[in-house]
Amino acid sequence: MWTKPYGKTGKNVTVVSFGGMRFLEPKNHDANADIVLHAFRKGINYFDTAPGYCGDNSEPIMGAAFKHMPRDKYYCATKCMDADGAKFRASLERSLQRLGVEQIDFMHIWCIVHPGQWKERIDGGAVAAAIKAKEEGLVGHVVASVHLSGQETCDLLDGEPALEGLTIGYNAVNFPFRGKALAGAAKHRVGVVTMNPLSGGLIPNNPERFDFLRAPGDRNVVEAAIRFNISHPAVTSALVGFSSKEQVDLAVAAAENFKGYPAAHIEKVKGQISRAFDGLCTMCGYCMADGCPNQVPITKYMESYNYKILDAEGRDAAITDRLKWHWWLPPEGAADCMGCGKCERLCTQHLPIRERLRHIAQLKKG
Repeated sequence: MWTKPYGKTGKNVTVVSFGGMRFLEPKNHDANADIVLHAFRKGINYFDTAPGYCGDNSEPIMGAAFKHMPRDKYYCATKCMDADGAKFRASLERSLQRLGVEQIDFMHIWCIVHPGQWKERIDGGAVAAAIKAKEEGLVGHVVASVHLSGQETCDLLDGEPALEGLTIGYNAVNFPFRGKALAGAAKHRVGVVTMNPLSGGLIPNNPERFDFLRAPGDRNVVEAAIRFNISHPAVTSALVGFSSKEQVDLAVAAAENFKGYPAAHIEKVKGQISRAFDGLCTMCGYCMADGCPNQVPITKYMESYNYKILDAEGRDAAITDRLKWHWWLPPEGAADCMGCGKCERLCTQHLPIRERLRHIAQLKKG
């Protein structure tokens, strides 16, 4: 499979990588490890996991598969969200044991949702602990998993030279929100793995609405969405969550004999986003251009509301699931909206933002 350099690390990563948070029946380690091995045999060389994924079974599943894979033929990535240095170290050591490796190739400082959390990782000692572990050879590269805006991500990279890579959410839906982050990554020559290239299932579950993503020759919207990601020069790899061998085969097929969309198709897709997303938030960020007076993360709440609109049954659970598992936000935080309407005047989609925030604020946590 096609590979790209992961920033300045000297490592070449396959443009499709394996995300280990969507295993079905995760207590069956051997059956799920067989899916991981299938992906390895199909050419994927980057495998991402974390403590807590799939009821805390993801790392053991990966470890069961790694036993049968030559250590110099794959890269493993895991995470820790603890800000405290000692807890970070303990988590790292546990991950090493469960994965059955002597070194974590890409160790993520995990879940940076707002800029202040990076300072917490510095003050608490987690960043120093990660750098020390790298010096000891327990970590190959110190990277971060972030859920920040494009500008916030650029600011992080400007202030933290130790970071060698990022895992960020990027896809054909939210690219206006994260495009600047990719520009910042290219500037600093750090690797980028994109999580949610299929927008958490939003794209494959709504193939007709997203058909505009397809270029001539694309077999389906899943293939087109993956290709949209890996066509970006700053994206090293698209991280896809797999739960079956068939899903692996589809993703691998998307990358085979493909070297990137022409610029004209990318621009065509971007130009069609607004027309295809009537009533949906495209995360362009204009609503936050001058800042919310009460610092409500409007784009994150509105993006989560998209899932209710596109859900076949219009379930509120589609909102709370997105808030919980992607943005790490409580629905009641939307109640901080003071109703000034500033965001609605700036919204390019003319969305009823205040009405949607009121609806979200009344929901129970997922």
